[in-house]
Amino acid sequence: MKPNESEKAVNQSASGSSLSHLIYNPRFRSIAFQLITVAVLGYFFYIIINNTIDNLNNRGISTGFGFLDRQAGFGISLALIEYDETYTFGRTFIVGLLNTVLVSFLGIILATILGFTVGIARLSSNWMVNRLAAVYIEIVRNVPPLLQILFWYFAVLQALPSARQSLSLGEVLFLNIRGLYVPKPVFESGSWLIGAAAILAVVLSIGVYIWAKNRQKVTGLQTPVTRIVLGLCIGLPIVAYFIMGMPISADYPELKGFNFKGGITVLPELFALWLALGIFTSAFIAEIVRSGIEAVSHGQTEAATALGLSQSKTLKLVVIPQAMRIIVPPLTSEYLNLTKNSSLAMAIGYPDLVSVFAGTTLNQTGQAIEIIFMTMGVYLGLSLLTSWLMNIYNRKVALVER
Repeated sequence: MKPNESEKAVNQSASGSSLSHLIYNPRFRSIAFQLITVAVLGYFFYIIINNTIDNLNNRGISTGFGFLDRQAGFGISLALIEYDETYTFGRTFIVGLLNTVLVSFLGIILATILGFTVGIARLSSNWMVNRLAAVYIEIVRNVPPLLQILFWYFAVLQALPSARQSLSLGEVLFLNIRGLYVPKPVFESGSWLIGAAAILAVVLSIGVYIWAKNRQKVTGLQTPVTRIVLGLCIGLPIVAYFIMGMPISADYPELKGFNFKGGITVLPELFALWLALGIFTSAFIAEIVRSGIEAVSHGQTEAATALGLSQSKTLKLVVIPQAMRIIVPPLTSEYLNLTKNSSLAMAIGYPDLVSVFAGTTLNQTGQAIEIIFMTMGVYLGLSLLTSWLMNIYNRKVALVER
């Protein structure tokens, strides 16, 4: 072999070895596969978007968010902000969003209270209480939420009497087939001081809680935080109320003709959806609470009993704080499920985001892509916000390595 041919053979062998080494390098392969995946996905979405734009142009459908400035022309039965037919489609989006947040927030509160109560009852030594809690959990969580919504709306609330035969409580609360009527607060001049007093009470309560927690760590002495907080949150606004000359009155509902006038009307759709979502989610939360409590070592309970703590104090001071580290992550998932299940409101006509915006607004404008993406973005944002808040709380209750 000639010298130059020998050098070429050596160079080819070296380059082949280098290429083989590069191919079998895990870092190179991971980067290469990721780039290929991104390129394939990019091409895939490019085809979808390009075909969508072509189809819209062929059908003469315009794109963009200009439709949000057009007049809606339809009414909404429940609006937490001022709204009528003359407002824009952008306003319908806000109204639907607020209605979704309202029922989700109320549902989370109801589900949490019921879930923790039933979960603790599930561990009760009383046979009757234990069995009733178990039956509640098994029935509620195995019936689809849509059927529960329909049950509460059609079988329970639609069976209520008419306005003239309303069920009443002290001529203050009225319940009939058209909804629940409660007094409406009327704020007059000087009522702002009551709100300021309530905010001050919350700030002071947080300060008392932090002080009591640090005091217990240092001295081991407990402070009746609950009673102090209740005293501040109730006492300060009441004092401000009388100092300002009772500037808050109430507008009571009154039967006039065939319906009630005045007060606040809670629509049966909201009431049914709230009960159904809260009760359905509470069954899952109850099992989460039960499993979290049972995961705490029995030695902790025995040690608390040996120190002379009562069963309620053992549960409150020893078991629940440790169980929360296990409860919070799956509890977050249930909160997210409740928020997303609120979209089932369309079945009974509750004006949530899906019904008002992704339903009526979409039918009137035909802007399916924009509306669906906005609706999906709202649910994504609500889920991320809920997860963020729960992660903050999860870090608070997590074990800290020393």
